[in-house]
Amino acid sequence: MFRQLILGALDRLPARCAICHAWPSRVLCDGCVARFAQPVPRCSTCALKVPDGVRQCGACLTHPPPLDACLAAVDYAWPWSDCVAQFKFGGQPGWAGALSTVLRSTPWVEPALEQADRVLPMPLSRERLAERGFNQALLLARKLDANKTEAALLLRTRDTPHQTALPREERQRNVRGAFAVEPLRVREITGRRIVLVDDVMTSGASLYAAASALRLAGAAHITALVLARTE
Repeated sequence: MFRQLILGALDRLPARCAICHAWPSRVLCDGCVARFAQPVPRCSTCALKVPDGVRQCGACLTHPPPLDACLAAVDYAWPWSDCVAQFKFGGQPGWAGALSTVLRSTPWVEPALEQADRVLPMPLSRERLAERGFNQALLLARKLDANKTEAALLLRTRDTPHQTALPREERQRNVRGAFAVEPLRVREITGRRIVLVDDVMTSGASLYAAASALRLAGAAHITALVLARTE
């Protein structure tokens, strides 16, 4: 509780903008968010950029993912890759407030949250949680909608190697069966609208594996919300 109060206070303190270095400002000033977080056309089910007027990319049309919708705020490129690195690997959980605001401001994110029955963060394994000290997806989810966020409904059943250096097919094998719904709480998923939250989406393998577990539990609709999407 004390830690949460401290983090909340830090979110409200004046800061130097991490991008343009304006001072005093918030950690991300309005000008930089307006400049670097402009909405772009994205595939409705994997959030890759697509030409204007195109709803889905060819890959999703050929092999539909287990998501009904996927929304991403920004590309995983400068300056957002640096911001995520500070948040995720720099031991700075206070970034969750600023980054969740960027995500919430993305078109269609607010309606997705309003319609959701549950907001579920992508879970970390015990090993990864101990290594990092916090689950960045959980912090984002709580900032998006604390009342609907459930941290223990979707479970990570085993640790998996880092996905970054793996080719797409290996990533899919790597996370197959790595997620499950808490067996005693399946009824909380069946027939419900679920929002899945994560910080970065690369190949989508982890999100798709988690969504498949939710489908098996009877989820009626699944939307993924990610802060940043690789190209």
